[in-house]
Amino acid sequence: MNFLNLPKLLFTTFSLLIFSNSLFSQKLEPKKRVGNEPDHIISSKITGKDYLIHMSFPKNYSTKDTITYPVLYVLDGKSTYRYFNPSNIDFEKIEDVIFVGISHKVDGIESRINRFYDYTPSTDTITAKKMENKFSVPKGTIKTGGADKFLECLKNEIVTFIDKSYKTNSKRGISGHSLGGLFTAYCFLNSDGYFTRFGINSPTLQWNEEKLLNQAILKFTKNDTWDIKPTRVYFSTGENESPFMVSNMIKFSLYLKKSNYKNIDIDWHIYRNKSHASVVPSSLSGTLTKLYGKK
Repeated sequence: MNFLNLPKLLFTTFSLLIFSNSLFSQKLEPKKRVGNEPDHIISSKITGKDYLIHMSFPKNYSTKDTITYPVLYVLDGKSTYRYFNPSNIDFEKIEDVIFVGISHKVDGIESRINRFYDYTPSTDTITAKKMENKFSVPKGTIKTGGADKFLECLKNEIVTFIDKSYKTNSKRGISGHSLGGLFTAYCFLNSDGYFTRFGINSPTLQWNEEKLLNQAILKFTKNDTWDIKPTRVYFSTGENESPFMVSNMIKFSLYLKKSNYKNIDIDWHIYRNKSHASVVPSSLSGTLTKLYGKK
């Protein structure tokens, strides 16, 4: 080393440290939540909907250091956290992660209507009509096939806001159940490495005559390389769910496993004696353990 340049090197290093500390000090501190109120409400110009954001932080999270954290985005966060039992997880064996629960601001039937649009990757008029009859809503109320817009909203509005406001890094994960699992599978196939960890739980892969499932199988059987970042994928269902849901989850995961992509780590599980609703805590615990377990 040229010691004549040492003072300049020290000045540069010191300046960078001051700059990074100043940058992180501009980040938001975690809110002290009262009851179940959200940390933020994001109004999307892309989807025209309002989304509730519920967040959870590692216990040592601080704006006074330069540590950044991976983020797991959990769909239907408000209801998912209601089912969640932290006692099922040994957090000492889990990486420090920021959790971001995303829910529609509306409740009841309106929330279901929004989920059908945001989480479905293709238009299915037959299912939409069945759901309209089931919910006793006027014809044309339920629209489908808005997953592309919701993914754009996630990337350009929700994730952008979280990255700007909190100490995150580019290690992003996403997890969903039921239609949320279908959307997560859609993200896996279409986000081109934007997310690198996926919890695909009880996915509704029977949607629109298994269109997304067939697209996935076609992709996985082409024997092409898939140039994405190292990725982890976890699939799950409950044993007592619809036979189609269980068999389609197995089919998706087995075809993916058989493709032998070198940069994709895969795991799956069927939870004994669990139904579509009762499996939620187990599948979320499995998602955390398999996607964020310390090696």
